[in-house]
Amino acid sequence: MAKDVARRRSTLDEVAELAGVSRSVASRALNNAPYVSSAKREAVERAARRLGYVPDTTARALATRRTGVAALVVSGEDPSIFADPFFAQVIVGASGALEEADLHLMLCLAASGRGRRRVGELLGSGGADGVMLMALREDDPLIHMAGETAMPVVFGGRPIGPAPRWYVDADNVGGAREATEYLISRGRRRVATVCGRLDTGVGRARYRGYRDAMLAAGLAPLPPREGDFTESSGTAATAALLTDHPEVDGVFAANDNMGAGALRALRAAGRTVPGDVAVVGFDDLTVARIADPPLTTVQQPIQALGRKMARMLVALVNGQDPTPLILPTRLIVRASA
Repeated sequence: MAKDVARRRSTLDEVAELAGVSRSVASRALNNAPYVSSAKREAVERAARRLGYVPDTTARALATRRTGVAALVVSGEDPSIFADPFFAQVIVGASGALEEADLHLMLCLAASGRGRRRVGELLGSGGADGVMLMALREDDPLIHMAGETAMPVVFGGRPIGPAPRWYVDADNVGGAREATEYLISRGRRRVATVCGRLDTGVGRARYRGYRDAMLAAGLAPLPPREGDFTESSGTAATAALLTDHPEVDGVFAANDNMGAGALRALRAAGRTVPGDVAVVGFDDLTVARIADPPLTTVQQPIQALGRKMARMLVALVNGQDPTPLILPTRLIVRASA
């Protein structure tokens, strides 16, 4: 039996099993990839020595071959999400930076089971040199997939839970706090928020900024009204808010789409803006500038977010270890507040 084992060439799967890691982690460790923890790397090396594993040079060449492709994966099902002004600007920034590095941009959706399987196949097959992940929800399977893939992964925005090693994010807490502080400084005392999805990192961060500002001013935060970052959800959430809290005199909407929806609901309820209710949004999208009245908002550098994500990914592909980034925001005052 022992002689049979000795004659048979050990496999990468056996090395991974003995080391207690996935096959992709074992491959990264044996190929000296920079994105493997020292503990896992040592476990793989010990297992390889114990089994007498000899890498297949052809397989190694295939594993380290560049594809010339970088993928932007968004946790969504509707292809029109890429036409959303926010994601459109991210794509413009990312594609420009990738073009400088001679990489093509691949766009992927992954929220349905089929979409996640396709992304899993991409991550497992080495079909791209690296991946950028965005719009992740709490306990999103993509977060686990990112930890198992042999590719470098950069997160656009921080998911709920432990911060990933590489990410680019905006100062969502600080921007939301500044927006709420501004409403308070204008004499508003019953300020409410139409927050984004609370199962996303950005939704929770912007709600936290609102809440921190209210408490710091000695004011009671109102229960959040949750939207899904669309204009229609902002309209519905604001209408419900006015029913439960007709005394509201200020609204912080966690993005401009929902801010525009809030303006529609206030107009339908006969409330003047900013006379009766002042409104502030977040992002500084085109909809904020063309709204009636134009929307005061928190500007985040969206194209820069895409550009920085792509440049961070290129650095990882080239074997570097970049530092996570948090981009600044600033308040843009217009007629709605």
